[in-house]
Amino acid sequence: MSSLIKNVGTIGGLTMLSRIFGFARDMLLARVLGAGLAADAFQLAFTLPNTFRRLFAEGAFSVAFVPTYSRALHGADAEGGGEAAAAKFADDVLSVFLWILLAFSAVMMIAMPGIVWLLARDFQEVPGKFEFAVFLSRVTFPYLALVSLVAMLSGLLNARSRFAPGAFVPVLLNIVLIGGIITGWWLRGPGGDDRIVAEALCVAVSIAGVVQLAYMWWAVRRAGLKLHWHLPRLTPEVKKLGMLILPATFGAGIYQISQFVDTFFATSLAQGSLTLLKLADRLNQLPLGIVGIALGTAILPMLSRHIHSGDAAEAQRLQGNAFEIATLLTLPAAAALAICAPAFVTAFFVGGRFTDADGAIMAQIVAALVAGLPAYVIVKILNPGFFAREDMRTPVWTALAALIVNIAINLYVVQRYGIVGLAGATAASASLNCLLLYTVLHRRGWFHFTAKLAGRIARQLIAVAAMSALLWWMMPLMKPYYGGNVFERIWSLAALCAAGGAVFFAVALLVGALDKDLVAMLTRRRAKPAATEE
Repeated sequence: MSSLIKNVGTIGGLTMLSRIFGFARDMLLARVLGAGLAADAFQLAFTLPNTFRRLFAEGAFSVAFVPTYSRALHGADAEGGGEAAAAKFADDVLSVFLWILLAFSAVMMIAMPGIVWLLARDFQEVPGKFEFAVFLSRVTFPYLALVSLVAMLSGLLNARSRFAPGAFVPVLLNIVLIGGIITGWWLRGPGGDDRIVAEALCVAVSIAGVVQLAYMWWAVRRAGLKLHWHLPRLTPEVKKLGMLILPATFGAGIYQISQFVDTFFATSLAQGSLTLLKLADRLNQLPLGIVGIALGTAILPMLSRHIHSGDAAEAQRLQGNAFEIATLLTLPAAAALAICAPAFVTAFFVGGRFTDADGAIMAQIVAALVAGLPAYVIVKILNPGFFAREDMRTPVWTALAALIVNIAINLYVVQRYGIVGLAGATAASASLNCLLLYTVLHRRGWFHFTAKLAGRIARQLIAVAAMSALLWWMMPLMKPYYGGNVFERIWSLAALCAAGGAVFFAVALLVGALDKDLVAMLTRRRAKPAATEE
């Protein structure tokens, strides 16, 4: 538990820093571009490389590469032999991976008109929108190759329990994009064409990829690791990695594949719908990134070590601890975001070219999306239970079932409930995926709910109910303030967060929803620096 909390804290803290910069980026973007033609075209152009990044680089590649590299590193050989085998494997993968990335990027850029047509054919109904989206997508797509190499370098360090550099990389992306928005705003000037801002922002995306790769290359060298390019060789180990990546591409990426499905349906709705959906997902991504990605990244190498050493009891305990931490943080986050969505959206996004009407729709989207927040995060915990055992097929079937249900629901709700129905369908399909994954793990004896874990979650729900009642009462009182000036927006949101958090943790302590060992461990970690200073 101590090691898990330490690693999750490192990843989560740096991810929170990235999300803060991401909020600043999207706040600027909403005010500068609003929810119109240029904003929709940029969102599509950014969705393509970003979704492929999450699907392939940070999803399928990472979940297949980290356990395989970790097994080579911590194998039965002597320490020096393990290092040598791991270094050879990394060099072989890099030499093959680089050429695949270049070829894939070239093909995608050539085929971009067809790809944009598949995802957003209704853009053709607005003069110039489709062509502009194709142009921007070609500008941003090189980012995929750059950030995929970044993901591989992060995997090398993650396998050695060095999580900080990989968790810091997204901060660089958001800093560069903020610079792109400011540059585009300055070039556009008063009353200028919004497309200038979108173009500057897309150029910034590719520049950010170069900056991220340079930083990670430095971090890897600083850790004492050296990578070498050579002519690509399909060694047995590389072939095995490829066979693991193919099913993992689908199994680990249901959320990302759903993004493409959502994009397709969103572009068939009124102009601005895609932008509102992406901005709403920013609020959903805050706890998902801090908790889900942190837990998933930290648990995979640890779980792989326990399973390969035959310690099934420790693997069960590790997943149980991760599950408890996930529900402890995501259940109150989902409830608070759903109830306070109008306050968060108005305070963060409404202003400039982003209207009150845009904010009202976006708040409803947020409430629908966060209904699936606990499921999004728990999937990140359950999937490593398969990946660490090199079982990539089972998540494929559960993901396929959830995706089919997602599409079926969308076909029914999108035309009736619009963009809000689409967000709800995404949450429902993620919950189904979570349920299916747990059912299979339980039936195989790889992970099961204990009475202690179930009781802890039930107590967490009591604390969530108490917090929700307070926030429901406070929201009408705060309404005149969270849409006011900057100071009023800050203090009203701070009041909602502080009051909700205080009630949740107070009730959680009272009813026993918090693990006493966890509280004691966190207390010792806070007290340790103070004792050192004395």
